[in-house]
Amino acid sequence: MKPIRKDALVKATIIEIGRAGTLDVTVSQIARRAGMSSALAHHYFGAKEEMFLAAMRHIMTLYGAEVRGALASAEGPEARLQAILRASFSPGNFRREAVGAWLNFWVLAQTVPQARRLLAIYQRRLRSNLLSCLRPLAGARAEALADGLGAMIDGLYLREVLKSGPPDGAAAVQMALDYLNTQLTGQDA
Repeated sequence: MKPIRKDALVKATIIEIGRAGTLDVTVSQIARRAGMSSALAHHYFGAKEEMFLAAMRHIMTLYGAEVRGALASAEGPEARLQAILRASFSPGNFRREAVGAWLNFWVLAQTVPQARRLLAIYQRRLRSNLLSCLRPLAGARAEALADGLGAMIDGLYLREVLKSGPPDGAAAVQMALDYLNTQLTGQDA
């Protein structure tokens, strides 16, 4: 029962953050959404911060599975890069709950060491995946391009979720590919 209840609390945390658009939600609100008492929620997670971190780990796990699934069917470094970009800007990443969790997670990572560590893990995995694709395409420039493309992924995501109107993942993918193609061919934009 414990894994089922913890999973329900994680999902309730994600929903409540998305609904509120902030980390300013209570354990009581989360527990109510999960259909249990706040005492039970505290029993499973201790502090509210631990629920937030578990929720973000869940979102990152879903993202990681999406990336791995996209990479499994991609052949060659260019197709693998495109797969990473498509997974990074997939519709699931633009759900209100996911957006709220990511935006608040970046804020939390500024002051909470465990959140900062989790963010560093995400960044290292993204960089590693990008490097694996870029080394055959860019040689010695692969590391600089991986850093630039990783920053661009995060920046384009922020731009898409903060603009007025619905996010356009396909446009974000195309912009990142245009940047990459310009860098690989050495042409000015």
